Amino acid sequence: MSSPLPPPDSRATGIGALPHTDPRQACDEVISLFPEIPYVPTLPNRGLLETIVFNDSSRLPGGVVRDGKLRIDSTRDLAAEMEQIYLDFMEQNTAPYAFSPEYYSGFSEMAGRDFSGSLFLKAQVTGPVTFGMQVVDENRRPIYYDDQFADVLGKMIALRARWCEQAMNRFSGVTGTLVVLNEPYFASLGSSVVPVSRDSVAAGWHDIAGMVEGGLGIHCCSNTDWEFVMSLSPSLISFDAYTVAREFLLYPDDLAGYLEGGGIIAWGIVPSQPDLFRESTDEQLYRVFTGIGDQVTGFCSPELFYRQSIITPTCGIQSGDAETAFRIMQAARTLSLRIREEYSG
Repeated sequence: MSSPLPPPDSRATGIGALPHTDPRQACDEVISLFPEIPYVPTLPNRGLLETIVFNDSSRLPGGVVRDGKLRIDSTRDLAAEMEQIYLDFMEQNTAPYAFSPEYYSGFSEMAGRDFSGSLFLKAQVTGPVTFGMQVVDENRRPIYYDDQFADVLGKMIALRARWCEQAMNRFSGVTGTLVVLNEPYFASLGSSVVPVSRDSVAAGWHDIAGMVEGGLGIHCCSNTDWEFVMSLSPSLISFDAYTVAREFLLYPDDLAGYLEGGGIIAWGIVPSQPDLFRESTDEQLYRVFTGIGDQVTGFCSPELFYRQSIITPTCGIQSGDAETAFRIMQAARTLSLRIREEYSG
C-alpha cells in the first residue's frame, strides 16, 4: 500500500474545487471548517489555467492553449521535451514541476498558513488518465492512446505530485501529507466506448506511487472498476458515495481487505451540486451514511469502519456561489461531528 495515513476516525474534509475567486477567503473557510484534515482548494473560476488538466499542464510536451482548449503542437520538438521528463524522473528533479500562483493560487495562499494540530494536509493533482483523455493531438485523438505519451504523463504527474508533497512538508505545522489524483476518467475502465487499458493505468500509478513518499490517494466521482482501484492499494479512495455506493459495495471482500490493510475511504455523502444539496437535509444525509455503515459492518467491525472513514462532499464544488459552497462543506463537518459524538458516546 502507498504510505499509510493516521486513522481519520470519521473526520471531515473537502474535495478539490471551490467556486471562490479570492484565495484568502477560500483557504480561511477550509481551515475553519476542516482544521484536522485541511485541504488545498483549487479555484477554477479564477481562470482557465486553474481548471482541471490546465492547472497541471505547465510541463506538458508540446502543450499549447488554442481556443480555450489544451492541444499538442506537433511542430515542436516533442522528443526533446519528453526526454527531459524522463531525465527529470530518473534524477527526481522536481523543481521544474513546481506549482505557480497562476496555475494554483490556493496552494500559494496555503503556503503561509499554520497547520499545527492537523492530522495531514491534502492536495490534489490531475491524474494521468484524466489528463491524457482530455488532451488531444492534431487528429483529435486523446494523447493517452499514444503509448509514449501515456508513459510520459505518469512520470510528469509523479514529478508534480512529489514536488507538491515536498512543498507541503515545508508548510508550518504539517506532520503528514496526502496527494490525491483527480481521476474522473477512471469511469472509462471497462468502457467499450472510450476504453482505457488497466495495464497502462497501473503502470502510471506505480510510477507515481514509487516517487511519492507520503500518502497517495485516488478520487473518482463516477462509477468505475472499484475492485481494480482497490488493487492499486492507494492510501485513500475518494468517491461519490451519495450516488454510487451500491456499486462500490459490490466488492465486500476487497473492501474489507483494503480497510484492514490501513486504507481509508472518503465517503462523498454531501451533494456538491447546489440544486441537489438544497433538496437534502442533515437527517437524510445521516441516513445515507448509516445505511452504508450497516452494509459495511456486515463484513468488517464497526470500529474499523469508523476508524478508516472520512466524510466529504461528493466532489469538488465549482458551481454555485461561495456561500453555498460554505454550507455544503459545513454540512460535511456537521455530519462528521454527529458520527464522532455517537461513536465516542
